[in-house]
Amino acid sequence: MFHVGGARSALFNWAAAKRVGGTFVLRIEDTDAARNKPEWTDGILSALAALGIHEDDPTFEGPYFQSANVDKHREAAAALFDAGHAYYCDCSREDVIARTGNQQTGYDGFCRDRGLSYEPGRALRFRTPDEGETQVVDLIRGNPTFPNAAIEDFVVARGDGSPVFLLANVVDDMDEHITHVVRGEEHLPNTPKQQLLWQALGGTPPVWAHLPVIVNEKRQKLSKRRDKVALEDYLGDGILPAAMVNYLMLLGWAPGDDQEIMPFDEMVQRFRVEDVNSASAFFDVKKLTAFNGEYIRALPVEEFIRACDPWLHAPSAPWSEDQFDAEVFAKVAPLAQTRVALLSEITNNVDFLFLAEPVRDEQSWAKAMKPGAKELLADAREALTALEPWEAEALKETVTAVGEKHGLKLGKAQAPVRVAVTGRTIGLPLFESLEVLGRDRTLARIDAALANLADAA
Repeated sequence: MFHVGGARSALFNWAAAKRVGGTFVLRIEDTDAARNKPEWTDGILSALAALGIHEDDPTFEGPYFQSANVDKHREAAAALFDAGHAYYCDCSREDVIARTGNQQTGYDGFCRDRGLSYEPGRALRFRTPDEGETQVVDLIRGNPTFPNAAIEDFVVARGDGSPVFLLANVVDDMDEHITHVVRGEEHLPNTPKQQLLWQALGGTPPVWAHLPVIVNEKRQKLSKRRDKVALEDYLGDGILPAAMVNYLMLLGWAPGDDQEIMPFDEMVQRFRVEDVNSASAFFDVKKLTAFNGEYIRALPVEEFIRACDPWLHAPSAPWSEDQFDAEVFAKVAPLAQTRVALLSEITNNVDFLFLAEPVRDEQSWAKAMKPGAKELLADAREALTALEPWEAEALKETVTAVGEKHGLKLGKAQAPVRVAVTGRTIGLPLFESLEVLGRDRTLARIDAALANLADAA
């Protein structure tokens, strides 16, 4: 599944590339067979496409597959060894601990000057300079420097000769002419090592930009073990892609004024990687949901109806396809559009229209059916029986009058009617709903509620 942090990184890269007429390069790092399946690549492509990042756009290049470049990775490893920038090492982790007595200490350089050649089982280590420091040009974090003495002689190729992530990335970046790398801050500790590799291989390192970590409400880094992090899950709940894009773009960056909701094209014109904040970014699900509500309400009604289709016709929908009536839904769609913040909420808002009986929420029933509710419902039933015309305004006036007879304002008077007819205290505007539901079904549901109240007495 596509992590929302990866989605944010992709969008920042996409915006940066589009603003300057550059190229967004997608590379699938598939050299680890255990972590590589074709369907996972398809998932990445479909998730990016949902965000508007797709292969048909001239800004898009790829996907490239790291496995296709393995020969160049091996050539680079050999070149590092031949130039004296790397050496072979036969030390195990246990050997290092035995020599240093410390499990936390990095490699101690034991094999640096042993002059070992390659044999199966011997790793290739980069010869980190003993002195000086490595400076990283980072658009977000200034120019952090790392003392070379604190960087161990890190592995660039495993004992079986296969290059590791650090070397493969550098070789691929050089091969694909990467100028800017915009990624999560968890990669920052690797950056001086990659920069040393760039220099050793005779290349000019790219400009780096390490994005702030995304945290939950407890200010803990978002974790798939603890938090909801998959982009697909949020879209599956009914977050509109445009709303998700808008919200993700504001995780660590702001357009510079109080305006937050804006189309992506406008954000592209304002976006600068240099303006990204280095402080952690809070993934506020409530704010995302509120954004989504704004986007839903801004849709043309026809688009809203189409957007609801996956939920209206899902196998999990509480009604059968025979029960669902598209014309009825079209009548209430403008009402529902003002009520839902997630498209998945549409089901509970309109199920009473398509089911033989409403789904009764027990808390709503207990709240609305207090002493006096039976008498009010009986009077409402009588008043509604011959009501003409059966229209929202006339329905409202009738229930208002019944409420006044019982000393209740409309808000209190309509609650028993709403629960009797829809099953819940919260939902679509009541009187417009009754108009669509029709006289016969409305009266039948009031009768059922009265019978239930009589049985409970």
